[in-house]
Amino acid sequence: MIRLRRLLHLDALRDDRGMALAIAIIFGTVVVFMIATATTVAVAGIKKSSSDSDWNAALSAAYAGVEDYEARLSNDTGYTKYGNPAAPFSSTSSALVLPTGGATNAAFGTGTAGTWAAVPGGDGRSAYRYEVDASKYYDTGVIRVRATGKVGSAVRSVTASIRQQGFIDFLYFTDYEIQDPVLTNADTGTCVKHAWEGRPTSRTNLCGEIAFDGGDSIDGPAHSNDTMRICQATFTKQPSTSNPTSGLRYTRTDSTGASCGGQTFPAGVTQPSFTSTIGMPSTNAQQKAATQYNTGTASTRQPGCMYTGPTDITFNPNGSMTVKSPRSVKTQTDAANPTQGQTPAACGAVGTGAGQLGSAGGATVPVPANNLVYVQNVPLSNDANATSTTTLRDSCNTGNGVGYPRSGETQLSTSPCSYGSRSGDAFVHGVLDGQVTVAAENYLYVTGDLTYLDRGSDMLGLTATNAVMVWNPISSVACGRSTCSAAMLDDYDREIDAAIISAAHTFQVQNNAFGGDRGTLTIYGAIAQKFRGVVRSGGNGYKKAYGYDARLKHTAPPSFLNPVTTTYGVTTIGEVSPAYAVNGDCAKKDGACV
Repeated sequence: MIRLRRLLHLDALRDDRGMALAIAIIFGTVVVFMIATATTVAVAGIKKSSSDSDWNAALSAAYAGVEDYEARLSNDTGYTKYGNPAAPFSSTSSALVLPTGGATNAAFGTGTAGTWAAVPGGDGRSAYRYEVDASKYYDTGVIRVRATGKVGSAVRSVTASIRQQGFIDFLYFTDYEIQDPVLTNADTGTCVKHAWEGRPTSRTNLCGEIAFDGGDSIDGPAHSNDTMRICQATFTKQPSTSNPTSGLRYTRTDSTGASCGGQTFPAGVTQPSFTSTIGMPSTNAQQKAATQYNTGTASTRQPGCMYTGPTDITFNPNGSMTVKSPRSVKTQTDAANPTQGQTPAACGAVGTGAGQLGSAGGATVPVPANNLVYVQNVPLSNDANATSTTTLRDSCNTGNGVGYPRSGETQLSTSPCSYGSRSGDAFVHGVLDGQVTVAAENYLYVTGDLTYLDRGSDMLGLTATNAVMVWNPISSVACGRSTCSAAMLDDYDREIDAAIISAAHTFQVQNNAFGGDRGTLTIYGAIAQKFRGVVRSGGNGYKKAYGYDARLKHTAPPSFLNPVTTTYGVTTIGEVSPAYAVNGDCAKKDGACV
């Protein structure tokens, strides 16, 4: 019996041992699977982490490419001509050339055999290349860049729009906050300096400083290289100044020097911010080149229209303009030989017959698409437009051939000359349907409302070397300050939709001390001027209602003036589909590079 019990006990032990072995094997297998799974997850995590890091770094490399091109533009304004014409994104920019010699740029590579530029300070794995689209540069001042960054197996691309920063970044821009010395006869040596450079600012207002006054509303960014006088005006954006003081950067006085209050700035703003001085060009003469043919460049851009002597332009809401320009002989000139020119039908037929530029009704032609109209002074010689105008008598206020001065109109003085018979004066009004810039070598007069048919698509630039004037004629009959202009004008209020620049002088109301209250001057666009112009004098002239055209932050009117500074900035940027693969091959759609 005892032996039997022992045998039974041994059998039980054997059964337990067998079960324990099975359990041990099962448990071991589970542990092995867990270790294998954990190892797989860990390795995959490492790979994913590395992939995510490369993915993010590739976008940073693309941004580095945009920054590199922007820096090169700022250092060399002529860099706009460089690019790789073989790059897919540059296919519409036929005038681009590759820099050579020491200026060779690895970022202009394209295709599998093309080069990439290394990201400075990187680990050697980060690189970028970029392509340039300069096809709209002369029209809008904007260059588009597509930059592609690559790190490891990750590739990402961005597209950026780059524009030179300057006047039209502001609704209001002035170099000097004084009246034009040509109009006031102020001593230029004493007055043509910024207030913070030592210009007299006493209560006598020797230099003719102008103040922002009650009722003035500036709805947009404003900048002055000078120190502003602000008296009860409203600014919806913080203005800026180049006054370097650490104290109060504006003057709380009116134009007479009397103290005032009630200035309105945005919430939390107590005064203008500081911004470096922005230099203005001395003339708009460089715009004339946009009306020349035979330039000797590879550009396929069509020249604009050039008119000579006093020229009246009425914009019509059907996309046309009616031009009266009796002194014009040629409407485009040869860039290589200024004594030669041509008269394309697109600019109007020369002559005095019906429908021609010299006729009473003028010539009606399409608004030059994304182009420029330049009005030059009558040349004396060595010019295609001197052929039949060299004997033209030079006179002021005696009839300029396009209706000025008007019957019954007079001028307070002939210095400076108004309505000169040989002057490159432009007289402009109407409703614009198109995109164009009008440039005058002398004065530009806005003779009535000048508005857009469509504020979303139309764009106008107005530039003059001398003053841009809001037309305000004076009657020749005996009249008071409040009736002189009213006798000549039947309108009240005035609207101008445009980006406006007076390169060497001012934007102001003509005869601003006369005519009584003219209502409100509404500006939709931007104003830049060397000297501050008078819009309202006492009870005469206009109250200001200036609103900024926000489109000017990322584009400009065709062939518009640029500042003499060379700072460029990115106006828009966004990611797009990768333009290249890791091996440099271009992305394709329907078999073609995109």
